[in-house]
Amino acid sequence: MSKQEKSPQQQEAVAAVERAMVAIRRSQTRRSLGRIAPPDGARAIDPTLFGVLDAVEAHDGPCAVTDVAAALGVDQPRASRLVLRTVEEGWLERGSDPRDARRTLLALTPAGREQLDRAHHFRREVFARAMADWPDADRTEFARLITAFVAGFGRAATPEGR
Repeated sequence: MSKQEKSPQQQEAVAAVERAMVAIRRSQTRRSLGRIAPPDGARAIDPTLFGVLDAVEAHDGPCAVTDVAAALGVDQPRASRLVLRTVEEGWLERGSDPRDARRTLLALTPAGREQLDRAHHFRREVFARAMADWPDADRTEFARLITAFVAGFGRAATPEGR
């Protein structure tokens, strides 16, 4: 069997993963997350804006709008609009690049860090509830597999990975 050919079992496994990923994406909508929002009255952060904050956090230091666009897989005008919304919320601040004054860098504000921490905590609680009855070994194996899947997906989703 060539690399392109898949057994029926492999095809079904891939189809099951695809269905699961669609279900996960649907469950991450603002409305879905709002239904399970924390009871403390705090509003759930828009998942799109969380993505912007997450991209800045993952960059491990100040970054440019182009970095956010690349992380989110959107064009620069869309990233600029999303960044503007997070700046208006007070979650990001803009500053000039000390090496190139023409370039603007984005950094988390304390309020942005707080939003990220709250969102991470909330989502981790939801994930923990979803896996509450799983044995520890299954949670560990799932974490390993999904991390490997995300890395593989990232490679496969690039033009050179096709």
